[in-house]
Amino acid sequence: MRPVPRALLCILLILLCSCFVRKRVVANPGKPANRPLLTATKEELIERVRQVSEPIQSFNLRADISPSVGALYGGELTDYATIRASILYRKPDDIRIIGLDPVVHSATIFDMVSTGRDFRVWIPSKNRFIEGDNDAPPSSTNKLENLRPTAFLTSLLIASPDAKSDLTLLENDTDESKAVYILMIIRQEQGQLRVIRNIYFDRYSLEISRQKTFTASGEVVSETKYADWKPFGSASFPSTITIRRPLDGYEVVLDTVEMHVNPPDITDTKFALAQPAGSQLQRLK
Repeated sequence: MRPVPRALLCILLILLCSCFVRKRVVANPGKPANRPLLTATKEELIERVRQVSEPIQSFNLRADISPSVGALYGGELTDYATIRASILYRKPDDIRIIGLDPVVHSATIFDMVSTGRDFRVWIPSKNRFIEGDNDAPPSSTNKLENLRPTAFLTSLLIASPDAKSDLTLLENDTDESKAVYILMIIRQEQGQLRVIRNIYFDRYSLEISRQKTFTASGEVVSETKYADWKPFGSASFPSTITIRRPLDGYEVVLDTVEMHVNPPDITDTKFALAQPAGSQLQRLK
């Protein structure tokens, strides 16, 4: 057999290698937008959280609330009628939510209050008054009746990390499908480090787009999405908030109608909810 000339061998190798090479187009990070990605340090993002949370000492919020129940991840959801709600908040942890009937707007569907570790709920249609600890396990087969005021509290407010007790890490999670910064908040509990919550920032605007909170075993307690941030008085607040509670099996979409930040009339009496006479009392522990 005659030896293959060296020049011909090189040409054959080049042609052979080209059969295993192809080019493809990679989409812009996050979404097809002709906008540059913004950059920020961990300290700058923590400061953005402070700018969102610290101006709000209290608020009076009117919103449309659209609840759904079911399997949030890959299952079937049942949507309920949208209701108008009034939400009062005062630092550090006082919150009251009053839901109105979607047909008879003057009629109350529920009235719930949380101050500190305790909560109270009044359901007029069932003449039932519920009180207990915010950490009490769900007791009703109706998942919406297991909704706690703290579910709103931990989602509507985005607290800045506590410099005394929290460790923070920053991840740049950017690829062709998303462009976000993730601020991970870590705390030591019972000798173990665990992720308490994650705050997500859209790298096209550096606005907060999502917040997740976790159990000690890493399960998602709450996943909240924030959209359409707008100025309300001295503060900035999202116009649409989607609260998802996968362990509890419900989702609530909240659309802001009107908001007053730091009004002068948020007093102790606004968070007083006494058991109506003749109502059935249910205590949860």
